[in-house]
Amino acid sequence: MTESPAPKATNGEVCQRVKNGLKPERNGSVRSLHRTHEWPPQEKEEVQAASHHDRLYSRPFLESFEETPMLVAVLTYMGYGILTVFGYLRDFLRHWKIESCHIAREKEEQQDFVPLYQDFENFYTRNLYMRIRDNWNRPICSVPGAKMDLMERKSRDFNWTFKYTGRVVPDVINLGSYNYLGFAENKGPCADAAAQVTMTYGVGVASTRQEIGNLDRHEELEKLVAKFLGVESAMAFGMGFATNSMNIPALAGKGCLILSDELNHASLVLGARLSGSAIRVFKHNNMQSLEKLLREAIVHGQPRTHRPWKKILIVVEGIYSMEGSIVRLPEVIALKKRYSAYLYLDEAHSIGALGPRGRGVVDYFGLDPHDVDVLMGTFTKSFGAAGGYIAGKRELIEYLRSHSHSAVYATSMSPPVVEQIITSMKCIMGEDGTTIGCDRVRQLAENTVYFRKRLREMGFIIYGNNDSPVIPMMLYMPAKIGAFGREMLKRNIGVVVVGFPATPIIESRARFCISAAHTKDMLNRALSVIGEVGDLLQLKYSRQRIRPSLARPFDDNVYDDVDD
Repeated sequence: MTESPAPKATNGEVCQRVKNGLKPERNGSVRSLHRTHEWPPQEKEEVQAASHHDRLYSRPFLESFEETPMLVAVLTYMGYGILTVFGYLRDFLRHWKIESCHIAREKEEQQDFVPLYQDFENFYTRNLYMRIRDNWNRPICSVPGAKMDLMERKSRDFNWTFKYTGRVVPDVINLGSYNYLGFAENKGPCADAAAQVTMTYGVGVASTRQEIGNLDRHEELEKLVAKFLGVESAMAFGMGFATNSMNIPALAGKGCLILSDELNHASLVLGARLSGSAIRVFKHNNMQSLEKLLREAIVHGQPRTHRPWKKILIVVEGIYSMEGSIVRLPEVIALKKRYSAYLYLDEAHSIGALGPRGRGVVDYFGLDPHDVDVLMGTFTKSFGAAGGYIAGKRELIEYLRSHSHSAVYATSMSPPVVEQIITSMKCIMGEDGTTIGCDRVRQLAENTVYFRKRLREMGFIIYGNNDSPVIPMMLYMPAKIGAFGREMLKRNIGVVVVGFPATPIIESRARFCISAAHTKDMLNRALSVIGEVGDLLQLKYSRQRIRPSLARPFDDNVYDDVDD
């Protein structure tokens, strides 16, 4: 993993070099060591991540990114090397028609054309991805709640095609859906309200908002979103991906500079590229890297002309969906104010899932939402619906209504989807007269801390922030990507496994998404199976062990050093 230099001491702090083998964090923080009294000092040490900007945080900010063991990294590269060699061998056999070929190819009569399919670019897909394709695109036939039903399928040609057996795999514990607050359900107040609105308005609107597709439900939704976030105004869109990719070009253009976190979502990357702005990428969650780019932008200005940039837009996410990390928002806001830049915050995964009131990462840190210039989020996760929003000052929203391609050309949101969002949001806010929403926010936080803590105690390498409901568990080796997904499904646990190119080539992982709908029994069952499969596939790579103790608080993690 790439590591950033340790920060300099500020405000009287002393940044000491760690002496037990732990290195400075890649996000610009340093792990500080505090002696415990439960074991002899020379045997046990408590490790906590401490930012050098502690004065900006009102609560501990704890994140873990354990370094890849050297042996595991070497074996992972060797695994990909062997797969690559066999891939070229199989391509040779396909070329001479010794092995059957299922690849998309040019027609014989089009051989003189410029190739439509880039053969080499698909090398990874046909030779590596196809071997484990059965782990993705699994069709479900139920509500994607805490449990779900899967349609069984088989392949007789090594995952090139699938046939359904007609059998349903029932009651699979769902650890993959973004159903953070459990609102993806087919019964209850949200489902009832959506059904009633469908009877009144129908399903489709068949027009854009600017023509005759602007319903009173759309107006109510946008007012509610603004109230929920504590800002002046908001605007809703029918697709979360397009909320980023179509609105960023309306906010920045030629002569502007976008500073983007290296792990930003593809929708943010696409929006930045479509804008025509200059793009600079800073290291993930590394405030030193961001400040360096800001200083260079102010000092040097635009290339060649050295004129000042028209505007500088910092683009970050609340929760990073592959790392499980939370943005260092207090520090980002401090830098944004210091250098007079604008801030675009994508809260796709954090809205509803973070903060004591479920208001996202701004609420989590106890910050003023007016300090964020552009608040973006989606309704697809915590609200169990579809679409996204942009929120902020009234002038910003009025500008986007006439300049955003997504606002001008996209069809209006479906009325039952809008009603699902309204009902679930009112539930979180307590406007339904119950404490269901508040209870779910609290339950999600408890489930997250419990699940992360248990996985670490079992010896797995877990990435991300202690409070993030996105929990990546490192698999590393390519063969273990498919094996883990299959073995888990055999035991009725549905998980998401992720590999290259969605992650760095040696950082394949399983990604668990925790929900408030998960009961303690479900989590314990899932943890038991994960431990069993982890032993089977030898996935417990961590060189540190947290000793289980019911007497200690949740946040009090005590590590043992384990030799390679």
